[in-house]
Amino acid sequence: MPDGATEFKCCPPIRGAGNRDALWEGLASGAIDCVVSDHSPCTPELKRADTGDFAAAWGGIASLQLGLPVVWTQAAVRGFGLGDVVRWMATRPAEIVGLTRKGRIAVGYDADLVAFDPDAAFVVDAGRLRHRHAVTPYHGRALLGKVLTTWLRGLVADGVTPRGRLLSRGEA
Repeated sequence: MPDGATEFKCCPPIRGAGNRDALWEGLASGAIDCVVSDHSPCTPELKRADTGDFAAAWGGIASLQLGLPVVWTQAAVRGFGLGDVVRWMATRPAEIVGLTRKGRIAVGYDADLVAFDPDAAFVVDAGRLRHRHAVTPYHGRALLGKVLTTWLRGLVADGVTPRGRLLSRGEA
């Protein structure tokens, strides 16, 4: 993390390689069974890049669009498969929060799907992200895996038509 690069500020804070390796070991052993993000976007002004002041900077990263490729890039290098990533990022989070129609492909579940090319490599260009504010620590970073299409309850998420709805725990 470069000095003063407040776009990297998040909670919990980024740690060293030893901590990162321990987290991956936790996923491998099952001691950790999900990977989630709070997707904490903010305006560029709140990140305080002009001052490099970490104490004053917003503590979150806008990562929703990059979450799957970021996790997949490291998972693939470490020998995990797509099934592992799906379990960590979809199945277990849905189970934990009680979303009974989410997190898996099965009869009776919502058809929330992505067409994902696990072999597609790309370099993150902050200016091409679909975030409201192009503040990201991933700018210039090479990632693996690209989401080609997303479906929410069986309908294509086109980025124009709102398809979301409020979900409640245990909802049928």
